[in-house]
Amino acid sequence: MRFDIDSRDFVERAVAPGRPAVIGSDRILEWQEFRRAVGRWVAEARGAGVGPDVPVVIYGHKEAEFPVAMVGCLSLGAPFVPVDLIYPEERLQRIAAIIRAPLIYRTAQQAFHKLGHKPESMHEKGLAYVMFTSGSTGEPKGVQIGREGVTGLVEWMRDCFELGTAPVFMNQAPFSFDLSMYEVFGFLGLGGTLLLNSREQVADADGYQARLREHGTTAWVSTPSFAHQQLLDKRFDGARLPSLTTFLFCGETLPSKLVRRLRERFPAARVLNTYGPTEATVATTWAFIDDAVLDAHDPLPVGYAKPGSIVRVDEAGEIVILGPHVMRGYLNSPQLNQEKLFTQQGLRGFRTGDVGEMGEDGLLFCRGRRDDQIKLNGYRIELQEVDTALQKLPGVLRSAVVALHRPDGSVARLVAYIVGSPGVRDRLSGWKGLLAKSIPQYMIPSELLETGDLQVSANGKIDRKALEKAYLEQTRGH
Repeated sequence: MRFDIDSRDFVERAVAPGRPAVIGSDRILEWQEFRRAVGRWVAEARGAGVGPDVPVVIYGHKEAEFPVAMVGCLSLGAPFVPVDLIYPEERLQRIAAIIRAPLIYRTAQQAFHKLGHKPESMHEKGLAYVMFTSGSTGEPKGVQIGREGVTGLVEWMRDCFELGTAPVFMNQAPFSFDLSMYEVFGFLGLGGTLLLNSREQVADADGYQARLREHGTTAWVSTPSFAHQQLLDKRFDGARLPSLTTFLFCGETLPSKLVRRLRERFPAARVLNTYGPTEATVATTWAFIDDAVLDAHDPLPVGYAKPGSIVRVDEAGEIVILGPHVMRGYLNSPQLNQEKLFTQQGLRGFRTGDVGEMGEDGLLFCRGRRDDQIKLNGYRIELQEVDTALQKLPGVLRSAVVALHRPDGSVARLVAYIVGSPGVRDRLSGWKGLLAKSIPQYMIPSELLETGDLQVSANGKIDRKALEKAYLEQTRGH
């Protein structure tokens, strides 16, 4: 069995009857059970006023009920808004208010909670989901992804990724991180299995590996950082995980050293590198990284444009994406949409803000960012949003969060500089806890440093590179 995005219904297939659809952190649902659970969810949602184009916020972690709710929304034609428990309650309520959702569905309780909004259709019709990302204004911004983008994602994975029949996807990325949509729509469209792994399960190294082995995981989907963490355990190899035949990466720069280590540990597995922003339905380019690619390129390429899309690098060096998988726009952000979106050759286009270089054969290389957006362990963070949260702390007058980079250019962690009123240190003894009320843990800096002033560049903006350099020089001096 599989789920067809276009017809919004389940489709019977003869492959692997009785195979689990979802292996949650709490329970297992075979495909027929999954179908019945979705039917029950749909009936309850309808009774609560959910219909086509009415958004539903889904809040939880790795319970089997999370994909039940997502597919229930797809069945109803209602866009789902996935929010993981890493987001504090305050941020959850802000997201619900921005999108004017009438309901939050809490997966751990399997219960709808009504909000103050009437069940009204969104202005943009035919959306599959709305993914909220970090925003430079201090407010999360909603990326509106149409069902046509999801259909294209499934076709791309089916035709190009060589995942085999009924793949078993390892999922650990939060559902509020669009990387996880690979696994969600992959298992639905290909009729495979979604193996959900909670943060607690991943932290138990022995139990986690046993879980992957027990359920015959075939497709690993993660950021490079997460794979690097697993490689610290010498038992993470193909001998113990013989069914694991594909490593699929997105969300960060893929280091060549990591690929070489993976190919040593898993000699029979393929490594697939992909690239693309949340605004383009998970990813847009792809390349299998074999020994020939490793020998020819360092840094590694992010690949070639997916079928039906166009990728180019403009005169200013910015990567531009065109295709039906490009978002329908940011929610309630006409000025930002005007800046970032355009139409050409009958296709929606998006200016990514990423700096790139294109080979003559169309092979794309990503060289970083043009602005203050960074990736930390795969999470996209607007540094300005962290600045805004810091400036709400008692006694803070000005602030600047700084990304500390590793030699390969990836971000290791964040530190924060503040200019404060007298006695600010005493007032900020619990600063991490205060920040955790408004932003998720992955955005919280590891250190808070007081300074008399913040360095600025020639154009009057905070000079984060100079602050990073000063921090590194100061720590080396100690």
